[in-house]
Amino acid sequence: MDKEKIPLSCADCGVVKCDRCAGEYPAFCLTTGMEEGELENLLSIYGEEENKKIMVEAAQLEYEGYCQLTRVEETIKFAQRMGYRKIGIATCAGLIRETRTLARILRENGFEVYAVACKAGAIDKSTVGINKECESIGIHMCNPIFQARQLERIGTELNIVMGLCVGHDSLFYKYSHTTTTTMVVKDRVTVHNPVAAIYGADGYYKKKLFPVK
Repeated sequence: MDKEKIPLSCADCGVVKCDRCAGEYPAFCLTTGMEEGELENLLSIYGEEENKKIMVEAAQLEYEGYCQLTRVEETIKFAQRMGYRKIGIATCAGLIRETRTLARILRENGFEVYAVACKAGAIDKSTVGINKECESIGIHMCNPIFQARQLERIGTELNIVMGLCVGHDSLFYKYSHTTTTTMVVKDRVTVHNPVAAIYGADGYYKKKLFPVK
């Protein structure tokens, strides 16, 4: 798409008055530019029973645990408030040790836990047309669609993503037909802390992130 044809968005906003409205919205503001009837449509969707419960419990949890609860604690309390008992974990094989610890924590808190590693199925990469050179870091491909299907077969009520690769996580989210949240975002360079690259974009990571002009 031609850059000039892409409309301005929240990434271009210097006001950020969304949560504390002061009437100083920019001309391209998505709030003031909502299509006619869209707000009513959104409220109708949020009013659906499960969606409403998720929104209410998530907001209440944010309020009560703001800057106090870890992501693990938030996930546990969210699942408890939602009444979930069976939790699925879609994990990277490289994070299996961390997944075992998370599973132990969840089980000690009364949940049933079922995990599926990304290499389950042991399908050769060449089977789906992946370049041969990619086998140098492992013959078997990641299998996110199988992970999603297997968790659906088990009947999990909440799925947790543990460090699936970029793109593989996309397919898992696409085929996970139940409520899904993320515990770990994989970044082997920053020890799974991808925001470090963003914080360092004007410093140490500048040459890595911005194309040379």
